[in-house]
Amino acid sequence: WKIKLAISGGLAGGINHFKIIAQAPDGQMHEARLPLREYLQIVAATNHKQRLRKTLEYFHADRLNYAVIGTPNRLEYDQGFFVKNGDGSADLKPIAHLYKTQVYALARHLGLPDAVCNAAPTTDTYSLPQGQDEFYFALPWHQMDLALWARNHGYSAAELAETLAIPEARAAAVLSDIDAKRRTTRYLHARPALIEPVFHPSQESVS
Repeated sequence: WKIKLAISGGLAGGINHFKIIAQAPDGQMHEARLPLREYLQIVAATNHKQRLRKTLEYFHADRLNYAVIGTPNRLEYDQGFFVKNGDGSADLKPIAHLYKTQVYALARHLGLPDAVCNAAPTTDTYSLPQGQDEFYFALPWHQMDLALWARNHGYSAAELAETLAIPEARAAAVLSDIDAKRRTTRYLHARPALIEPVFHPSQESVS
């Protein structure tokens, strides 16, 4: 058996929820909505996988006296598409300000191999192939870049709908989903909470 998770509901005016899609050995596909307990168990396991990868990165960084470079682009960083203390951990995040479209353009400018420049973004988490839009984002990445840019620059749902050639109601749902993900993933960007300040305000950069 092979599996993957897919997000559903939000763009149809409902609440985002996840379903599991499974492929039997004979190739037949099955899908079902995930109850909360089972969803949390799967997320805990996949987050553990991401944290193990990062542990290995930091092991070699410590061994070689190197820094760890993070790879989130603006879309992933803004929308909280990373695991806290997992792939979200790094000493430097040099492309977090770049839209994914710009990252691909930079890769081509630097002459990186076609396998890198043309690679489809995936979660690289489950045994079935899975795109980021299927698992997390409301639209394919190149459209999500435009939607995020539109939200950041104050464009309306009607203007976004015209640009993406989608119904205005769907464009409004996409913009709403951007805001919702910003709210629900804010904790991923937060420092650990302290009972009281440890450093004087002039020393805050130390923390």
